[in-house]
Amino acid sequence: MASPPSPDVIEHHAKEEGAFSAQDRSDTLDDLIANAKAATEKEQKMSLWQGIKLYPKAVAWSVLISTCIVMEGYDICLVGNFYGFPQWNRKYGEQLPDGTYQVPARWQSALNNGAVVGEIIGLMINGWASERFGYRYTIMACLICLTGFIAIFFTAQNVQALLAAEILCGVPWGVFQTLTITYASEVCPVALRNYLTCYVNFCWGLGQLIGIGVIKSMLTREDEWAYRIPYGLQWMWPVPLFLGVLFAPESPWWLVRKGRIEDAKKSLLRLTSLNRETDFNADETIAMMVHTTALEKKITSGATYWDCFKGTDLRRTEIVCMVWAIQNLSGNSFSNYSTYFLQQAGLNEQDSYSFAMGQYAMNMVGVFGAWGLMSLGLGRRTLYLLGLCGLFTMLLIMGFLGLVPESQREKGAIATGSLMLAWAMFYQLSVGTVCYSLVSEISTRRLQIKTVVLGRNLYNIVGIITGVLTPYMLNPGAWDWSNFAGFFWAGLCFLCIIYTYFRVPEPRGRSFAELDILFEKGVSARKFESTKVEVFEEEVDKSVAVGYRGPIH
Repeated sequence: MASPPSPDVIEHHAKEEGAFSAQDRSDTLDDLIANAKAATEKEQKMSLWQGIKLYPKAVAWSVLISTCIVMEGYDICLVGNFYGFPQWNRKYGEQLPDGTYQVPARWQSALNNGAVVGEIIGLMINGWASERFGYRYTIMACLICLTGFIAIFFTAQNVQALLAAEILCGVPWGVFQTLTITYASEVCPVALRNYLTCYVNFCWGLGQLIGIGVIKSMLTREDEWAYRIPYGLQWMWPVPLFLGVLFAPESPWWLVRKGRIEDAKKSLLRLTSLNRETDFNADETIAMMVHTTALEKKITSGATYWDCFKGTDLRRTEIVCMVWAIQNLSGNSFSNYSTYFLQQAGLNEQDSYSFAMGQYAMNMVGVFGAWGLMSLGLGRRTLYLLGLCGLFTMLLIMGFLGLVPESQREKGAIATGSLMLAWAMFYQLSVGTVCYSLVSEISTRRLQIKTVVLGRNLYNIVGIITGVLTPYMLNPGAWDWSNFAGFFWAGLCFLCIIYTYFRVPEPRGRSFAELDILFEKGVSARKFESTKVEVFEEEVDKSVAVGYRGPIH
């Protein structure tokens, strides 16, 4: 009979199979914390220019994937601005007593909300699919589906078919709404995080500007191609985006959460420059990701939607949801009907679309303006709060312009259009752009996708409500409030100012681990920026050492 193996042999084989002794785990954990601390310090000292030089590929891949949002911005622009488009109204609308054609308010609301319903479905799918299959495969599957759904728009013979197209296309749009932000926040360091997440809003503006430009160019056409061409142009996006995403690196944070540490390092190296002039160390950065993931495991026991409403994550979920809902509550829904609203206020078709083009151009310029303000040292909370105060003031003025006498109606309409341009600039300098940075930073890494999904869903639910109300406010066959709708939105905007002051914290310059500790300690939103925390004094489970064994080759 063979003799049993000696203890030394057993220990040797155990280590070869990946089992660590308590001492091994302790030593490896110490190395991990030391490396994570070094990486965190380097990130926080990194300047914007250093970040761009070190992570140029991350910038490029993030910009590519964020471009998926252009498609949604384009179609949402078509929906709102086709309501003032005569050829489209003749095809899908009903004749009014004065001989003109209008799509009834009930169908305007249905078309707006059809896309939102689809987006809610897509958001919920994304919360499960992207965490299971990864960001890249989820986006590619959605691009394939979208290519087929666009055909319904192009061939629609009635408003019911348009509604079906809005719902179906809304599903992949819902995925893009959150996945693009999450990817941008996870592939770049702190120095670039707010710029790349805010770029998503630039993509919205780009899609809207292209959409309004296409519609304006079709005003002289009288046939069905006046509206079929704008619908058909949606096909120009999916194929090139699919090919780009096919070769994109997966998020290293997602790979770390899946325990694929070596793949995470390979992905990280694909995101950084080959000519590194900094003291960048990929192993240290991976250690920081592993440590943050372990810290969040300690704070957050699970990774389900229900966990978003437990403990400290409840507060984070509430803030993310409200920060996004405030976009609609502060008057954004009102501005989406700019051409239709301006026509009801007294402007002709050409001028109303020219103002709308100016508004969407402001949307894009405002993103760069927000970048500039943030680079000068203004925090996200400060920009968000000051922006809401500016929006409130302009909405009040817009309401008072409704008192202009009928004889001065055209001048009042021009003043209203000019004010809407100023409103759009204020919105994009603050609430419209900074929101994307806030929602990507405030949620935990483990629950980020699900938290952002919940936030965007509240945005969509509020959008459904405002999408029902706004057509009735502006439609001459319904409430016909015209400028007086400004008073309604000003009241909601004032409530948003109060909420932001007391509840929205300042995440500027904080690592994800630091934000975790600040929320765990229940620090007041007004004291977030001034409170000092020491992340690496916090204990984490030593079992994390099993997933990290020092430098990875």
